[in-house]
Amino acid sequence: MTPIFAYDIDADGGPTRVDDLSAPVSGAYRWIHADFTHAGTGEWLFAHLPERAAEILSQPETRPRALAHAGGLIVILRGLNLDPAADDPEDMVALRLWVAPGLVVSVRRRLVRAAQDLGDAAAAGRAPASPQMLLVALATHFTDRIERHGVALEDRVDDLEDTLFADDRHPDRKALPESRTASIRLHRFLSPQAAALGALTDPRLPVIDDEAREDLSELADRAQRAVEEVSAVRDRLGALTEHVDMRQTARLSRNSYALSIVAAIFLPMSFLTGLFGVNVAGMPGTGTPAAFALLTLASLGLGALVYLVLRAMRLF
Repeated sequence: MTPIFAYDIDADGGPTRVDDLSAPVSGAYRWIHADFTHAGTGEWLFAHLPERAAEILSQPETRPRALAHAGGLIVILRGLNLDPAADDPEDMVALRLWVAPGLVVSVRRRLVRAAQDLGDAAAAGRAPASPQMLLVALATHFTDRIERHGVALEDRVDDLEDTLFADDRHPDRKALPESRTASIRLHRFLSPQAAALGALTDPRLPVIDDEAREDLSELADRAQRAVEEVSAVRDRLGALTEHVDMRQTARLSRNSYALSIVAAIFLPMSFLTGLFGVNVAGMPGTGTPAAFALLTLASLGLGALVYLVLRAMRLF
């Protein structure tokens, strides 16, 4: 397997790049970051990690979770898709982690910016000093970006409310279904992620020390707040969608009602003109020059009579 990068990190956070994964660890722990789509990654995982851990890290579809196994931790976290080629940040990407004393293996299938940023920091000479603090750093990156994105989404909803409550026919109304889809996608993984971070605070878990547990507890609380904020945004978007739909339905009803009134007024007039428009023998007035004027006046009078009847019946 050729990893994206691998570092041996000492107790002070000083990293040393590793080119040969079979070499002994020369620090407090080794961090290996790999892409599962690269040749040999799956085989290496099953050869060097516990079987269950290798199976979970190899899964094509995942949801956030955290569990202890064989003296280590299997952790799956989700982060925003910040790949420049991606259209939707809410199409969250997964980072699969095996965290054990002396070893952290992180596996991705798509670009995970949080891991890449920490890898760049390690290349510059700065890295978390322990496996548990690396886990905290990754979770912090994910949570920070999710919170910022949640605030931006909330601001977008504020603008939509101001715009669509004023005029629901505004051209920006197409942003409503897009924002609602974004909030649903974001909520899909945020709720289990908050639960996974909360599970990592269990004192019975291996690897996690008291300092990391406190940090993870704070991150779990922030993740839960993000879940609540996204839920509120989703509910507001749902209410706004209902408002727009009701306004459209009311407008359509008014238009249909107006057309029905017009049709009711012109229906007798159409019948009268249609009757006198037949081309058969015996039609009255064919030899009288004033017949057309009389028919026109009769049609207008009939229309006025229908109008007065409808008004008297309070139909409009």
